[in-house]
Amino acid sequence: MPTAAPLIDFESIDLSQEVLDQEGLKRFLKQRDRFLMLDGILHEDVEGKLTVGYKDIRADDWWAPDHIPGRPMFPGALQVETAAQISSYDYSAHRLDGSLDDGKFVGFGGVDNCRFRRLVQPDCRMIFAIYLAKHSRRMFRYQAQGFVENELVFEAEILGVLV
Repeated sequence: MPTAAPLIDFESIDLSQEVLDQEGLKRFLKQRDRFLMLDGILHEDVEGKLTVGYKDIRADDWWAPDHIPGRPMFPGALQVETAAQISSYDYSAHRLDGSLDDGKFVGFGGVDNCRFRRLVQPDCRMIFAIYLAKHSRRMFRYQAQGFVENELVFEAEILGVLV
């Protein structure tokens, strides 16, 4: 799979300010504590179908001592989970008619065309950009990319479903 063109232009988007913090994300995401991977939202373009968030990768994160001892690497499975969470946030916040207060939640349906392009090691900020490729009332597909220091390190298609 060839490297995709970046979903974001780092020169034209201000990523210095949060537009939604982790507490605000809890209105839309059901994950909590260690499994709420996404730290915040930095940019939203609802009409342009683009959302940008971040995860601060730290040496004291719960996974770091065990993956890999002496050389911690942010696990690819957690990169996918973080991309799924930002996708779920966007779908829940901007694409649903109504709320999730009826006991439903946005579930992870699958991942396609996933590639890890570089190791992600503490301490850094990983920027996640997602673009809504397709959606209906019950399902969605997002293009997702992860960047460290403006370099593409991860890409995938995230599929989700209203459960």
